[in-house]
Amino acid sequence: MPKLNDLKVKLFTDGADKAQILDMAKQAWIAGFTTNPSLLKKAGVKDYEAYGRDLVAAVPDRHISFEVFSDDIPEMMAQADVIKTWGANVHVKLPVTNTRGEPLFDAVRSLSRAGVKINMTAIFTGDQVARAIDALAGGAPACVSVFAGRLADLGIDYRPIMRDAVARARKTPNIEIIWASTREVFNVLEADEMGCHIITAPADILKKLPALGTQTGAELSLAAVKAFRDDALAAGLSLAVGAGDGAKARMRSRA
Repeated sequence: MPKLNDLKVKLFTDGADKAQILDMAKQAWIAGFTTNPSLLKKAGVKDYEAYGRDLVAAVPDRHISFEVFSDDIPEMMAQADVIKTWGANVHVKLPVTNTRGEPLFDAVRSLSRAGVKINMTAIFTGDQVARAIDALAGGAPACVSVFAGRLADLGIDYRPIMRDAVARARKTPNIEIIWASTREVFNVLEADEMGCHIITAPADILKKLPALGTQTGAELSLAAVKAFRDDALAAGLSLAVGAGDGAKARMRSRA
Protein backbone atom coordinates (compact mmCIF):
# COMPACT_ATOMS: atom_id res chain seq x y z
CA MET A 1 0.00 0.00 0.00
CA PRO A 2 1.57 3.32 -1.05
CA LYS A 3 1.79 6.23 1.34
CA LEU A 4 1.21 9.90 0.65
CA ASN A 5 4.89 10.57 0.01
CA ASP A 6 4.97 7.79 -2.60
CA LEU A 7 2.39 9.44 -4.86
CA LYS A 8 3.58 10.98 -8.10
CA VAL A 9 0.23 12.43 -9.16
CA LYS A 10 -0.15 16.12 -8.29
CA LEU A 11 -2.93 16.83 -5.78
CA PHE A 12 -5.32 19.75 -6.31
CA THR A 13 -8.13 20.83 -3.99
CA ASP A 14 -11.52 21.34 -5.65
CA GLY A 15 -13.53 24.03 -3.90
CA ALA A 16 -14.17 27.76 -3.66
CA ASP A 17 -14.42 28.48 0.06
CA LYS A 18 -11.51 30.83 0.76
CA ALA A 19 -10.96 29.73 4.36
CA GLN A 20 -10.80 26.09 3.27
CA ILE A 21 -8.43 26.92 0.41
CA LEU A 22 -6.08 28.77 2.75
CA ASP A 23 -6.20 25.88 5.19
CA MET A 24 -5.32 23.38 2.46
CA ALA A 25 -2.59 25.68 1.14
CA LYS A 26 -0.74 25.11 4.43
CA GLN A 27 -0.03 21.59 3.19
CA ALA A 28 3.05 21.48 0.97
CA TRP A 29 1.65 18.42 -0.82
CA ILE A 30 -1.28 20.39 -2.22
CA ALA A 31 -0.08 21.55 -5.64
CA GLY A 32 -3.05 23.62 -6.78
CA PHE A 33 -6.72 24.52 -6.64
CA THR A 34 -9.71 24.28 -8.99
CA THR A 35 -12.99 26.17 -8.81
CA ASN A 36 -16.13 26.32 -10.95
CA PRO A 37 -19.36 28.39 -11.01
CA SER A 38 -21.27 25.79 -8.97
CA LEU A 39 -18.63 25.90 -6.24
CA LEU A 40 -18.60 29.71 -6.36
CA LYS A 41 -22.37 29.73 -5.85
CA LYS A 42 -22.01 27.36 -2.89
CA ALA A 43 -19.33 29.61 -1.39
CA GLY A 44 -21.55 32.69 -1.77
CA VAL A 45 -19.21 34.55 -4.13
CA LYS A 46 -20.81 37.69 -5.58
CA ASP A 47 -17.93 39.84 -6.89
CA TYR A 48 -16.05 37.34 -9.04
CA GLU A 49 -13.06 39.50 -9.97
CA ALA A 50 -12.50 40.76 -6.43
CA TYR A 51 -12.72 37.17 -5.17
CA GLY A 52 -10.32 35.90 -7.81
CA ARG A 53 -7.69 38.57 -7.32
CA ASP A 54 -7.91 38.20 -3.55
CA LEU A 55 -7.44 34.43 -3.78
CA VAL A 56 -4.46 34.74 -6.11
CA ALA A 57 -2.85 37.25 -3.75
CA ALA A 58 -3.37 34.81 -0.87
CA VAL A 59 -2.04 31.80 -2.81
CA PRO A 60 0.35 33.21 -5.44
CA ASP A 61 2.61 30.20 -5.83
CA ARG A 62 0.25 27.41 -6.95
CA HIS A 63 -2.05 26.65 -9.86
CA ILE A 64 -5.57 28.10 -9.53
CA SER A 65 -8.29 27.48 -12.14
CA PHE A 66 -11.15 29.96 -12.58
CA GLU A 67 -13.96 29.29 -15.06
CA VAL A 68 -15.73 31.57 -17.51
CA PHE A 69 -19.51 31.63 -17.18
CA SER A 70 -20.87 33.22 -20.36
CA ASP A 71 -22.75 31.04 -22.87
CA ASP A 72 -21.65 33.12 -25.88
CA ILE A 73 -18.33 31.95 -27.33
CA PRO A 74 -16.88 35.39 -28.20
CA GLU A 75 -17.84 36.62 -24.72
CA MET A 76 -16.30 33.50 -23.17
CA MET A 77 -13.05 34.38 -24.92
CA ALA A 78 -13.28 37.95 -23.66
CA GLN A 79 -13.87 36.69 -20.11
CA ALA A 80 -10.81 34.45 -20.48
CA ASP A 81 -8.72 37.48 -21.38
CA VAL A 82 -9.89 39.17 -18.16
CA ILE A 83 -9.37 36.16 -15.90
CA LYS A 84 -5.82 35.56 -17.17
CA THR A 85 -4.80 38.97 -15.79
CA TRP A 86 -5.52 37.90 -12.21
CA GLY A 87 -2.16 36.18 -11.86
CA ALA A 88 0.63 34.21 -13.52
CA ASN A 89 -0.53 31.06 -11.71
CA VAL A 90 -4.07 31.27 -13.16
CA HIS A 91 -5.51 28.78 -15.64
CA VAL A 92 -8.78 29.75 -17.32
CA LYS A 93 -11.39 27.00 -17.40
CA LEU A 94 -13.44 26.80 -20.57
CA PRO A 95 -16.03 24.05 -21.09
CA VAL A 96 -15.84 21.76 -24.08
CA THR A 97 -19.11 23.24 -25.43
CA ASN A 98 -21.62 25.91 -24.52
CA THR A 99 -25.17 24.98 -23.50
CA ARG A 100 -26.21 24.73 -27.16
CA GLY A 101 -23.57 22.07 -27.76
CA GLU A 102 -21.38 24.40 -29.84
CA PRO A 103 -17.77 23.25 -29.42
CA LEU A 104 -15.05 25.54 -28.09
CA PHE A 105 -12.06 23.82 -29.69
CA ASP A 106 -11.35 26.70 -32.08
CA ALA A 107 -11.72 29.20 -29.24
CA VAL A 108 -9.27 27.44 -26.96
CA ARG A 109 -6.83 26.93 -29.83
CA SER A 110 -6.81 30.68 -30.42
CA LEU A 111 -6.53 31.58 -26.74
CA SER A 112 -3.83 28.99 -26.07
CA ARG A 113 -1.68 30.26 -28.92
CA ALA A 114 -2.17 33.79 -27.60
CA GLY A 115 -0.57 32.71 -24.32
CA VAL A 116 -3.65 32.01 -22.17
CA LYS A 117 -3.23 29.01 -19.87
CA ILE A 118 -6.31 26.87 -20.44
CA ASN A 119 -8.04 24.20 -18.36
CA MET A 120 -10.55 22.65 -20.78
CA THR A 121 -13.30 21.14 -18.68
CA ALA A 122 -16.47 19.02 -18.73
CA ILE A 123 -14.76 16.34 -20.83
CA PHE A 124 -16.62 13.02 -20.89
CA THR A 125 -15.77 11.21 -24.14
CA GLY A 126 -12.70 9.93 -25.92
CA ASP A 127 -13.48 12.12 -28.94
CA GLN A 128 -13.62 15.21 -26.71
CA VAL A 129 -10.25 14.25 -25.20
CA ALA A 130 -8.63 13.86 -28.62
CA ARG A 131 -10.01 17.14 -29.98
CA ALA A 132 -9.14 19.07 -26.81
CA ILE A 133 -5.53 17.86 -26.87
CA ASP A 134 -5.25 18.62 -30.58
CA ALA A 135 -6.58 22.15 -30.01
CA LEU A 136 -4.20 22.87 -27.12
CA ALA A 137 -1.07 21.17 -28.47
CA GLY A 138 1.81 23.57 -29.03
CA GLY A 139 0.21 26.44 -27.15
CA ALA A 140 0.55 27.73 -23.60
CA PRO A 141 0.66 25.29 -20.66
CA ALA A 142 -2.77 23.64 -20.50
CA CYS A 143 -4.90 21.04 -18.74
CA VAL A 144 -7.71 18.78 -19.87
CA SER A 145 -10.18 17.85 -17.12
CA VAL A 146 -11.87 14.46 -17.58
CA PHE A 147 -14.87 13.91 -15.30
CA ALA A 148 -14.14 10.31 -14.33
CA GLY A 149 -16.30 10.39 -11.20
CA ARG A 150 -19.48 11.46 -13.00
CA LEU A 151 -18.97 8.70 -15.56
CA ALA A 152 -18.64 6.21 -12.72
CA ASP A 153 -21.85 7.51 -11.14
CA LEU A 154 -23.72 6.22 -14.21
CA GLY A 155 -21.90 2.91 -14.32
CA ILE A 156 -19.68 3.96 -17.25
CA ASP A 157 -16.16 2.53 -17.15
CA TYR A 158 -13.96 5.63 -17.06
CA ARG A 159 -10.67 3.71 -17.13
CA PRO A 160 -10.30 3.39 -20.93
CA ILE A 161 -10.96 7.11 -21.40
CA MET A 162 -8.52 8.07 -18.65
CA ARG A 163 -5.77 5.79 -19.96
CA ASP A 164 -6.23 7.13 -23.49
CA ALA A 165 -6.19 10.72 -22.26
CA VAL A 166 -2.97 10.19 -20.28
CA ALA A 167 -1.29 8.42 -23.21
CA ARG A 168 -2.18 11.25 -25.60
CA ALA A 169 -1.10 13.97 -23.21
CA ARG A 170 2.20 12.24 -22.44
CA LYS A 171 3.08 12.81 -26.11
CA THR A 172 2.13 16.50 -25.85
CA PRO A 173 4.60 18.39 -23.61
CA ASN A 174 2.42 21.40 -22.78
CA ILE A 175 -0.68 19.43 -21.68
CA GLU A 176 -1.56 17.70 -18.40
CA ILE A 177 -4.62 15.56 -17.66
CA ILE A 178 -6.72 16.33 -14.60
CA TRP A 179 -8.77 13.50 -13.07
CA ALA A 180 -11.90 15.40 -12.06
CA SER A 181 -15.09 14.76 -10.06
CA THR A 182 -13.20 12.53 -7.64
CA ARG A 183 -15.41 10.40 -5.40
CA GLU A 184 -13.08 8.47 -3.08
CA VAL A 185 -9.51 8.12 -1.88
CA PHE A 186 -8.99 5.05 -4.06
CA ASN A 187 -9.42 7.26 -7.13
CA VAL A 188 -6.19 8.99 -6.12
CA LEU A 189 -4.37 5.64 -6.20
CA GLU A 190 -5.96 4.81 -9.56
CA ALA A 191 -4.88 8.15 -11.01
CA ASP A 192 -1.36 7.67 -9.69
CA GLU A 193 -1.13 4.12 -11.09
CA MET A 194 -2.32 5.30 -14.52
CA GLY A 195 0.32 8.03 -14.61
CA CYS A 196 -2.27 10.81 -14.59
CA HIS A 197 -0.63 14.21 -14.10
CA ILE A 198 -3.15 15.73 -11.66
CA ILE A 199 -6.18 14.75 -9.61
CA THR A 200 -8.49 17.36 -8.12
CA ALA A 201 -10.66 16.36 -5.17
CA PRO A 202 -12.73 17.91 -2.38
CA ALA A 203 -10.81 18.75 0.78
CA ASP A 204 -12.59 16.06 2.81
CA ILE A 205 -11.13 13.38 0.52
CA LEU A 206 -7.65 14.86 0.41
CA LYS A 207 -7.50 15.13 4.20
CA LYS A 208 -7.69 11.32 4.37
CA LEU A 209 -4.51 10.84 2.33
CA PRO A 210 -2.02 11.11 5.22
CA ALA A 211 -3.59 7.89 6.57
CA LEU A 212 -2.62 5.91 3.46
CA GLY A 213 -0.74 2.76 4.34
CA THR A 214 -1.14 3.17 8.09
CA GLN A 215 -3.60 0.31 8.78
CA THR A 216 -4.09 -3.25 7.56
CA GLY A 217 -7.43 -4.82 6.72
CA ALA A 218 -7.33 -6.80 9.97
CA GLU A 219 -6.73 -3.63 11.98
CA LEU A 220 -9.60 -1.88 10.23
CA SER A 221 -11.87 -4.85 10.96
CA LEU A 222 -11.11 -4.80 14.67
CA ALA A 223 -11.56 -1.03 14.83
CA ALA A 224 -14.98 -1.33 13.17
CA VAL A 225 -16.11 -4.00 15.63
CA LYS A 226 -14.95 -1.90 18.58
CA ALA A 227 -16.76 1.15 17.20
CA PHE A 228 -20.01 -0.81 16.83
CA ARG A 229 -19.67 -2.07 20.42
CA ASP A 230 -18.86 1.39 21.80
CA ASP A 231 -21.80 2.96 19.96
CA ALA A 232 -24.20 0.28 21.20
CA LEU A 233 -23.14 0.98 24.77
CA ALA A 234 -23.26 4.76 24.29
CA ALA A 235 -26.76 4.49 22.84
CA GLY A 236 -27.89 2.43 25.83
CA LEU A 237 -29.14 -0.40 23.61
CA SER A 238 -30.56 -3.43 25.39
CA LEU A 239 -32.13 -6.68 24.29
CA ALA A 240 -33.99 -9.10 26.56
CA VAL A 241 -32.52 -12.58 26.21
CA GLY A 242 -33.75 -15.63 28.15
CA ALA A 243 -31.27 -17.35 30.45
CA GLY A 244 -31.05 -20.43 28.25
CA ASP A 245 -31.41 -18.77 24.85
CA GLY A 246 -27.72 -18.25 24.27
CA ALA A 247 -26.80 -21.83 25.11
CA LYS A 248 -29.61 -23.23 22.93
CA ALA A 249 -28.48 -21.06 20.01
CA ARG A 250 -24.91 -22.30 20.40
CA MET A 251 -26.06 -25.92 20.42
CA ARG A 252 -28.10 -25.38 17.26
CA SER A 253 -25.14 -23.76 15.50
CA ARG A 254 -22.91 -26.73 16.38
CA ALA A 255 -25.51 -29.15 15.03
